[in-house]
Amino acid sequence: MAQTGDQLNQDIVSCSICLDVLKDPVTIPCGHSYCMNCIKVHWDGEDPKGIHNCPQCRKTFTPRPVLEKNTMLADLLEELKKTGLQAAPADHCYAGAEDVACDFCSGRKLKAIKSCLSCLASYCEKHLQPHYDVAPLRKHKLVEPSKKLQENICSVHDEVMKMFCRTDQKSICYLCPVDEHKGHDTVSAAAERTERQRELEGSRQQIQQRIQDREKDVKLLQQQLEAIDQSADKTEEHSQKIFTELIRLLQKRSSDVKQQIRSQQEAEGSRVKELQEKLEQEITELKRKDAELQQLSHTEDHSQFLNNYPSVSALSESTDSPSIKIRPLRHFEDVTAAVSELRDKLQDILREEGTNISLRVTEVDVLLSEPESEPEPKSRADFLKYSSEITLDPNTANTYLLLSEGNRKVTVMNKSLSYSSHPDRFTGWFQVLSRESLTGRCYWEVEMRGRGADLAVAYKNISRAGGGTECLFGRNDKSWSLDCDQNSYEFGYNKMKTSISGPQSSRVGVYLDHRAGILSFYSVSETMTLLHRVQTTFTQPLYGGIGIWGFGSSAEFV
Repeated sequence: MAQTGDQLNQDIVSCSICLDVLKDPVTIPCGHSYCMNCIKVHWDGEDPKGIHNCPQCRKTFTPRPVLEKNTMLADLLEELKKTGLQAAPADHCYAGAEDVACDFCSGRKLKAIKSCLSCLASYCEKHLQPHYDVAPLRKHKLVEPSKKLQENICSVHDEVMKMFCRTDQKSICYLCPVDEHKGHDTVSAAAERTERQRELEGSRQQIQQRIQDREKDVKLLQQQLEAIDQSADKTEEHSQKIFTELIRLLQKRSSDVKQQIRSQQEAEGSRVKELQEKLEQEITELKRKDAELQQLSHTEDHSQFLNNYPSVSALSESTDSPSIKIRPLRHFEDVTAAVSELRDKLQDILREEGTNISLRVTEVDVLLSEPESEPEPKSRADFLKYSSEITLDPNTANTYLLLSEGNRKVTVMNKSLSYSSHPDRFTGWFQVLSRESLTGRCYWEVEMRGRGADLAVAYKNISRAGGGTECLFGRNDKSWSLDCDQNSYEFGYNKMKTSISGPQSSRVGVYLDHRAGILSFYSVSETMTLLHRVQTTFTQPLYGGIGIWGFGSSAEFV
């Protein structure tokens, strides 16, 4: 298909480097054509190891291709020159609002392809050419196009800043050491760059090593995650089989008891029915005998009466004998009692063993967060190593509690706030739980203001609705609490209270070692004083809790 001259100029005879008509055109192995000098300069500035690429398709060549003039394309260019056609830059070659424009273009400016740190100017390919052709300009430092060249000019002396003041850590010009930087430790910018470059390379090596280490850790964790999944699936399947067997055994035992009950019902029923039939037969016989006697009693003939009386008056043996006794009917109450007793024993076993199973589940821990032999913290600095960032969960806060300071502070208000309804919310007590679950080793401190507060840890399944003790921190088996008022301390767990003596402080520290089952409370001031320590077994993750006393009182995680 024929092409117009303009299309020929744009698609065939333009160099994609200088954006001008090809001069001494050469075609490289990938098929793209360039000015001989343009591609030479481009390759001269590339990797010194001998790897060169095409600026358009990025195909690499090793070794560097030998450049030879494309005679056919050169002839075509000669024909174009005779017709006076020139290759015009494409629209995308002109500088836009976000581009660095050539400082030497007149009219509509082209995009700059390099900036010169010596000239402090930016150049398009055409106007940059003298930096490649003129010997003094070849020594200039060319960089990627930059709009910040004027930042390299000293605001005091209007000179290029080619030096660096180590004392003030800033770039300066060669006149600055004579004036305000006199006596300072100054070096050339190149020397400082070299030293910083070494530091940079050292930092990169450290970062790369850390990347490799973390990648190994990630791979190890991925393997461990797969092992956890496989182990959990296998354990779940095995546990399901065992529970299925238990259910099958209970069902079989239930069926056996049912069959025994029915068999006993049938046996006793048959005995009763048999005796009932005998009694009914005897009744029939007695009625017949009574009728004969009645008839005989109306006989007027004395001789006939006396002759028949002996045979009619004789009675058969009565069924009512000492061996026949009716016991009080108990409707199998003993069986019901025995089954109920079995149920209660099974519930006790399931409750006890269920806790044991839950504990074994929570003991599954593959991450060594701290060595087993690491001692319990002693100083406040040791405790702060386990400091935990804790925030309060708005969905658990009583409607009279205002959360602030990034949900780390809670204050009792004198009116109910417009919280939305939520099943996790405490409705009867001024209490709130943390958003984060607490496992491993954790330490946090609470600053209190006002009448006092309850500092607690609780299981997630603690009751929330109503004002009963099942919802109150430290008054059930799902929470542990230290009540702190202005004059005393009191520890509570499962409806049991213990008075605590110790120095009064508005700040109390809480230390939790979930795996070891340790919960400790400390009075924090100039020193840390242990108030109370609990050694138990935690079967579930815990949540930090705060209960507040009195309007205007507040407590804050610090």
